[in-house]
Amino acid sequence: MYRGRIAPTPTGLLHLGHARTFAQAAAFARAANGKLVLRIEDLDAARCKPHFTTSAIEDLIWLGIHWQEGPGCGGPHAPYIQSQRVTWFNEVWKMLQASGTIYPCDKSRQDVERALVAPHAEDDAEPIFPTTLRPDNHAGKEATSPGNSNWRFRVPDSENIYFDDSIQGPQSFTAGKDFGDFLIWRKDGMPSYEMAVVADDHAMDITHVVRGADLLKSTARQILLYRALNWTIPQWSHVPLINDANGQRLSKRAAGLSIQELRNKGLTPAEVLTAPVVSLIGK
Repeated sequence: MYRGRIAPTPTGLLHLGHARTFAQAAAFARAANGKLVLRIEDLDAARCKPHFTTSAIEDLIWLGIHWQEGPGCGGPHAPYIQSQRVTWFNEVWKMLQASGTIYPCDKSRQDVERALVAPHAEDDAEPIFPTTLRPDNHAGKEATSPGNSNWRFRVPDSENIYFDDSIQGPQSFTAGKDFGDFLIWRKDGMPSYEMAVVADDHAMDITHVVRGADLLKSTARQILLYRALNWTIPQWSHVPLINDANGQRLSKRAAGLSIQELRNKGLTPAEVLTAPVVSLIGK
C-alpha cells in the first residue's frame, strides 16, 4: 500500500514551491490508489504559529489537495502534529542510544538553529563537523535520557551513501566529506529535523517521500538513521525547485508568491499549480 505524506512547517504562509511539491505528492498517492498523510512539523516553537497552520490547511483545501489522515480529517488518525509527539521522539532517542551511534556534544547556537527546520540549498556550504572534536566511543554510554545536551550521530567516515531517486535519478553522498556528524537532539529537549522526520515517517508507515530537491543531502543522513534503527527505508522523490527568471531559487519568503496572496489576486488553483513561475512573479 502506497502511503505518502505532506508536511508543512508553519513558520509563515504556504509558499508556491511547497504547494507544488505537495500537489505532486498528492498526485503520486492518487495514481497509486494510496493514502496521503498531513503532518504539521511545528517543532520550532519560536517561529511556528497556529494561525499559519490554519492558513496552510485552508490553502491546501482550496488547491484541491486532499489527504486521508491528519489534521482536518477527524477520527483516530488526527492530529499528526510533531510538537505533540515528544514522548515518541524520546523513545527513538533511546533506540539510537542503544545502537551506539550517537553521543552528547555541545556546539554553537548556529548549529542548534540549523537543526530546527529542514535544511535548504543555501546550507550546502555548512562546515563539516571535524572528527577531532568527537568524544571517545564511551561518551554518553551511561545516559538514560538526552538531558540538557545536544546529541550527534557519528557518521561512518568515507562511506558512500547511495539511493535511487524516482525523479532525480541515482544519488551518492560520502559521509565525512559531503556531511559530518549531525545533530539528532537539541539541548532544549527537542529532536532535530533529521531525527523527527525519520521517526514520524516510520511511525506513520510512510512508504514514499516526496519533497524538494534541496533535501537530497538530508536523505543521505536520514538513510543512516534508518539503518541504525533497522527500519525500512522509503522510496524517495525529490521535486525540482522553482526558480526566478535568472534561474535563482525562490525562497519561501519570496514576495507575492504565498498561496494566500495569489488567491487574493484572483488566480485559480489550476493557475497557481501549473502556470510558469515567471508569469506569477509580481502578478
